[in-house]
Amino acid sequence: MSWEEFVDQLRPLGAKMRERLPQRLRDDPQTLAEAQRLLLAATMRAAADAIIGDRAHPMFVQNLFQPNSDTIYKAALIETGGSYRIRGERGTILLMRMAQLGPDTLRTGKHAPTLLEYDFDTLERTPDGGFDVIVSPERPQAHTGDWWRLHPQAEKLMIRFISYDWGVEREPRIGIDRLDVAPNRPRLSAQELERRFAELPTIIGNAATMLVRQVEALRSDGYINKLKTVDFSQMTGMAKQSYYEGAYELADDEALLFEVAIPKKCGYWSLILTNEIYETTDWYNNQSSLNGAQALLDAQGIFRAVISARDPGVPNWLDTAGNPRGAVQGRWLDCEERPLPTMRQMSVADVRASMPSDTPIVSRTARETALRERRLRAQMRTIW
Repeated sequence: MSWEEFVDQLRPLGAKMRERLPQRLRDDPQTLAEAQRLLLAATMRAAADAIIGDRAHPMFVQNLFQPNSDTIYKAALIETGGSYRIRGERGTILLMRMAQLGPDTLRTGKHAPTLLEYDFDTLERTPDGGFDVIVSPERPQAHTGDWWRLHPQAEKLMIRFISYDWGVEREPRIGIDRLDVAPNRPRLSAQELERRFAELPTIIGNAATMLVRQVEALRSDGYINKLKTVDFSQMTGMAKQSYYEGAYELADDEALLFEVAIPKKCGYWSLILTNEIYETTDWYNNQSSLNGAQALLDAQGIFRAVISARDPGVPNWLDTAGNPRGAVQGRWLDCEERPLPTMRQMSVADVRASMPSDTPIVSRTARETALRERRLRAQMRTIW
């Protein structure tokens, strides 16, 4: 297959994306440009597998596609029935967990639940945080160290690195080695390279278009400026994590006052925004996400946030960053309760009167300082 033939196979993806967009957005220049960015992000994601992915010689590759702001996702393609060694250093981030996945959703176009999930905090660690675990169908004979069972249908390992205190917590280091094959890898054949290239259009198309109607579905179901609990367990969601989300629609001078009592026992919680085609709003350069370490609670443990385009001058501002419509999504993980927050629509001018009188005032100078600090800390994580 020549390069020109390969490019020709990618051409129909633009039309596929337009067909998947909500009808009202198909002629919107801004949405079409953002949809093209989604296609480019999906291409980056798929190209990493084509270049690096090897089921006989796996490596964990970063997923840069539509992430949660606190979570770095790394995945390795594996063969069913193989034996693998995973070694590294835990670091000091909040959580580090690995999911075993079946047939790849990006290749099949079909969602599937996680097969097995393991927590790296259950492993023995050296004084410097090192770990070493074998992942295989059966425990190796005479192996006395850590071992995790490999599900017979597992074709992919995905690790979530969840950070609370960006740029302060130390990032993990990790490597994977397949034990039941030779360590060296011969030159890939032309047939194998062509096979990898041939599946790229399908992977890119599935990845880019799979969730672009998510916000529109919320709107159609009547969840505009209100929230509902959603179940992502069939979409490789974590076993002990629950989600809530809703669409938002706000004029430039309007806001949503978001309120929820945070459970006293809760491992991780967060709140993010997306645009109309479900791209996570740029959290590096805007305060468009907050987590349990970044948010300010009142004396009663209530978290109040303001979702708006204009800065309301409160600590827990979630900046829509110029998106008049999008989605609000929250997560509860390892929490004793999973409450559904409330949202009230109001004028930005009325926000201060609707909040407790002791809510701190954030000046323009303080906000700028906080945003610059946020930007630097976000870049100190493992982005690429």
